[in-house]
Amino acid sequence: MIEPRLQREVSLTFDDGPDPVWTPRVLDTLRSVRARATFFVVTPLARRYPYLISEMLRHGHTVELHCVEHVRHTDLNRDEIEEESRTGLRDLGSLGVRPRLWRTPWGITRPATLEVARESGLEVSGWTDDTHDWRGDSASTMLESISLSLAPGSVILMHDGFGPGARRTGCEETVALIEPLVDRIRALGCELAPMKPARVSKHEASV
Repeated sequence: MIEPRLQREVSLTFDDGPDPVWTPRVLDTLRSVRARATFFVVTPLARRYPYLISEMLRHGHTVELHCVEHVRHTDLNRDEIEEESRTGLRDLGSLGVRPRLWRTPWGITRPATLEVARESGLEVSGWTDDTHDWRGDSASTMLESISLSLAPGSVILMHDGFGPGARRTGCEETVALIEPLVDRIRALGCELAPMKPARVSKHEASV
């Protein structure tokens, strides 16, 4: 049974960072609106910019595992998926981070992913609301596109970095989206909080 408090929570999540230009701007904006979020990081980037991981943790955000290589798990065998998990956990452990959640690239999993996650003490995690910010849409367009589906328990996907296929060259509109999105969430009577294990999310593509 989900606690009543958790039913009122909405989580902002960011993938594909940290980025030395855009992650600080995301963090500054989150701080200005007094909101905490969850960052699913690419671990070689986390090791390259450890000060950004430290900033995330210092301000009460959570840092979780996205990937080592941004590759669909349907293109990996079990040994390669195990290596993703092992290397990712080692990379983050070297930064003092012990992730509990694993959001795979594009949210795509296969049975081996779930098995490896369980063996590694991780929970595979998706999202409920996608801003599609990688397309470069305006903040107002993104806000309008997800406003009708926002609800208690929503997990919102955004990006503070650039994964394969991104059509934009900057994250200005994602940064601009944060404040009005937080206002909209609070107007629903919801609280902003980082993701926790065992949160249900719709977009977990299993093949």
